[in-house]
Parts: sequence; structure tokens; C-alpha cells
Amino acid sequence: MKKKMFAAMMAAVLAVTGLTGCGSSASEQKAQDQAQADVPTEPFGDAVKYDPSVAINDGKDITVELWEWGSDDLFQKVIDGYTAIHPNVTIKLVNNPWEDYWTKLPLALDGEKGPAIFNVHNSYHENLINYMAPLDIPLEDLQADFTGVDAHVIDGNVYYIDYGMMTGSVYYNKAMWEAAGLTENDIPKTWDEFREVAKKLTIKDGDKLVQAGLNFNDDFHQNYLLGLNYQMGENLFKEDGKTPNIDSDAMKKTMQMLVDMYEVDGVGSKDFGEKGADSFGQGQSAMVIQWGHYYNTLKTTWSNIDFGVFEIPTFDGNPYAYNRYNGESTFGVNKNAPADQQAVAQDFVKYFLANDEAQVEFNLAMSTFPAKKSLASNEKILENPSLKVLAEHIDHYIWPGPMPSTVETSLKKAGQDVFFNGVDIDSAFAEAQANIEKDMKNSSFVSVENLYAYAE
Repeated sequence: MKKKMFAAMMAAVLAVTGLTGCGSSASEQKAQDQAQADVPTEPFGDAVKYDPSVAINDGKDITVELWEWGSDDLFQKVIDGYTAIHPNVTIKLVNNPWEDYWTKLPLALDGEKGPAIFNVHNSYHENLINYMAPLDIPLEDLQADFTGVDAHVIDGNVYYIDYGMMTGSVYYNKAMWEAAGLTENDIPKTWDEFREVAKKLTIKDGDKLVQAGLNFNDDFHQNYLLGLNYQMGENLFKEDGKTPNIDSDAMKKTMQMLVDMYEVDGVGSKDFGEKGADSFGQGQSAMVIQWGHYYNTLKTTWSNIDFGVFEIPTFDGNPYAYNRYNGESTFGVNKNAPADQQAVAQDFVKYFLANDEAQVEFNLAMSTFPAKKSLASNEKILENPSLKVLAEHIDHYIWPGPMPSTVETSLKKAGQDVFFNGVDIDSAFAEAQANIEKDMKNSSFVSVENLYAYAE
């Protein structure tokens, strides 16, 4: 399969770069290239199978657009593999910057000339769902192959799912770790152990902080407040799935721990670098908790940092859940596109889901753990340390659903008020609760925390 898929991609590249003969159509040239290449001819996949022998659009030429906001090479590889199988299909890749994408895409989908296929991010679920056609794949097949499908079911239909899951892990500077006399045996499992390790990694010159043992500046709300509540058995939303559970004992306990780590333990400071992620990359902080994308940032932006990764600690070693996760989404199909274009889009999504090589490449590129169950022990996936540390407990992470942005922004403000404005924790979280309830008054959001496999 691997050789065949690679050959398919190479055939498509040759089809694009080669010269066509006089009077030959683009599809005829593609067909010639396909005949010379070892493209897959047998069905592949697990429960979701793709049969390359089935003609698309009755073999007639057709062009569709696929909109995305980055990673052109990644998307083009999948397109090339698909069009090598179906030389009559042309998929035009259209890149839009992230900041423009979410303005342009809904406007395009509202008309008749929008892209047939488009990249989805669940944070914009409410903006897109009314323009999407349900996937033409049996629900039971999706459930058999992928984790978290049930959270995406709407009235019996699925419009997109996650191909990968991203969450937070601890990144540590190996040189600082060794200099502090720490070994792999000192990897902390609990928050109490973690705090002691952070103390050992902290360096001061008198009262001046020289090296922070831990830095959570700018992202404490994402990596601590919006996740550690689960370790204490509290969801982010109450039983109705709509009322936020922010002014809670778990939230305030987490916030107090953050305050104590800086003001009692002295392992960091709100004034020691505006962003913890940057401080770690600049070699000033020994530990940070970051989501999976940070692995790629370190490899590209701060490649001089020798770092290790370990799973986020817990309070008692036996948590209800370790943290929350968010999914990287599959493509959406434009319900307003012409029927022939929708058929191509549906077929392309099925091809993507059945294609293990594409699944691995996308997850490695985004540093997400595969939602496809058969890839949980894939060698290439486990070579990425930020993914390997998740393998044992990945089923003990929760997705709350595509919650409105006010949840994050209000919690960030609450923490900033505590650290910078002298507001007490009770008052800050009561205000955050009120703000979120007000902002969500007309929201259609309903939490899917009740679908967690170990929900109580």
C-alpha cells in the first residue's frame, strides 16, 4: 500500500510538471501517467473503505476547489494521490490566511460558487454547520474506525470528525534538568512532585529570578484552568450542558495552585517574560505546559533547545480524566455546491479517511494523536515524543465540544485580574461565570462531556 500510494503521488506530480502533447486534454495526459504508474487498484482502509476502481463523475472531466488556511504541501500530497487514481478530476487548492479564512469562507459558502471542499476548525462550528452536507459514510463505520465520533453526531448525521487530538503536555529543558541533578526517575507524576521539581529547576541571584523552574505566563487559562478541573471530577459545564461551571471549587483550587507556585514556591513570576512559550524557547525557563503544536514550534523556531516531554501530572495519580483535548477536523462538504461537485467532495473525504498514510502525515504535521484507532501504535506516530507520552491514557482526555471563545477569554481575564489587578480569586471567578453566562445566552452550544467514555 505504501509503495502504491507513493507512486500515486509521484504520478500526479509528473502529470502536473510534464509536457502534454498537442491536442491532448489534461485528463488524457493524467490517464497516460496513471497507466504508467502503480496506483492502487484494490480497496483499502478498515471499516471506512475506499474503492479506487469506482469511476468518479462517470469519467468526465470535473474541477472542484479545496479551501484551506495553510500547509499547502500537506494538502497537495493528498490531492495528488487522489487525482492520480482519478485523472479526470482536478482539485484546485486555494490558500487563505487564517485571519481572512473565517470571513471569506462563510460568504463563499452562502452562494453557488463556493468551494466544494473546505478545511474545518471546530471553533467555527456555528459559523459553518448550516452550509455543510452530512458525510455520505455509514455512522457505524466512522465509529468503528475513529475515536470521538459520537460527539459529532447531529440528528443522526455527521458533518465532520476529528482526524487527530491535541492536548497539553509538559516540555522540559534537558540541559537544565541535568544541571539540577535530575534524571528520568524524577519525572513527576503528581502536582506535589511537580512543584518540588520546579523548585530544583529555579535559579535566583538574590531576589532576582534568573531561571524560572516553570513559566505559565499568557496561557495558564488554556493549559491549567481549562483542564485540571477534570482531574478533580468536575466538568466545564453543568448537567444541562449549557450552563458554565466556572465559579467552582475545582477552578478556584487550580487558580490558587498557580498563585502559590509563583508567590509561595517562587518558581516563576508574572513579570518573567510575557509568554511562557517564548521564555522556554529562549532558554530562560525550564518547564512549560503546551499543546502538541509546540513540538513543531520548538523543532523549527528554537531548534537549539534540547527538550523532553512528559505527561501532565495529576493530583492523586488516578484522575477522572487527565485534561481536555481539542480535535483537528476533517474536511467539510459544501451543501450548496452543484451535485456533481458534492459527489467528488464526498468521495475525496472518504479517500482521506481510509488512507492511513495521509492520516499519519497530517497528524505528524499538526502534532496530534491519531483519532484513527488502528494508528495508535504506529511507529512514526510514537517517534514523536509529544505524541508518545499520550498513548497510554489518550482515552482519558475529554473534548467538551466546540465551546464559544468567551469561555477562554473570560478565564484569561479572571487570571490576569488575580495576578495583576489584586482581585481575589472568588470575585474573579464569579465575574467570569457571569460574563460567560451573558455571552452564551443566545448560543446553541451544548457540551458533549456526557459522551466521555468514563463519564460518571
